[in-house]
Amino acid sequence: MKRTHDQLRAELMAAAEEVIDELLEWHERSEAPTLTEIEDAILDLRRRLGERMQQAVIEDQEAIHPVPGPACPTCGREMRYKGMKKLAVSGRTGDIELERAYFYCDRCRSGLFPPGSTTEAGGEALERRTVEAGRVVERDCGL
Repeated sequence: MKRTHDQLRAELMAAAEEVIDELLEWHERSEAPTLTEIEDAILDLRRRLGERMQQAVIEDQEAIHPVPGPACPTCGREMRYKGMKKLAVSGRTGDIELERAYFYCDRCRSGLFPPGSTTEAGGEALERRTVEAGRVVERDCGL
C-alpha cells in the first residue's frame, strides 16, 4: 500500500534522526579526530541515510504491487504472480535490498523480477539485469 506524504516523511525523518544521533555519539566518543576521520564518518552516515531514503521511495512505488501481471518479454502472455522476493541492487547511491513482486511465465519458463524498470537507474540495463536476476532466482530456488 502506498504511504501518504506524511507517513513517508515521518519514516524518513526517523531515519535521519537515527543517523544524526549516531554522528553525535561518534563525536562524543572521538577525541580530536582528524579531518579524514571526520570525513569518513560523515561519508559513511550519508551513504547509509541515502540508501535508506532510496529504499523507502522505491518500495513505496505503486508499481511494486501491479495488477494484472506484466506481459512476458518473450511470448507476450501475461505472467503469473509468484510472490514477493528480495533483490540486492547496486545503484549510484549505494547498495540496497528491495522486496518486489516476482512473476513467472509457464510457457517460456522465465521469470521477471522486479516487473519492468520502475527504477530508472540505467534504464534498459537495469531491466536486463533484473530479468537475468529473476532467471537466477528461478533456477536457484527451483521456481
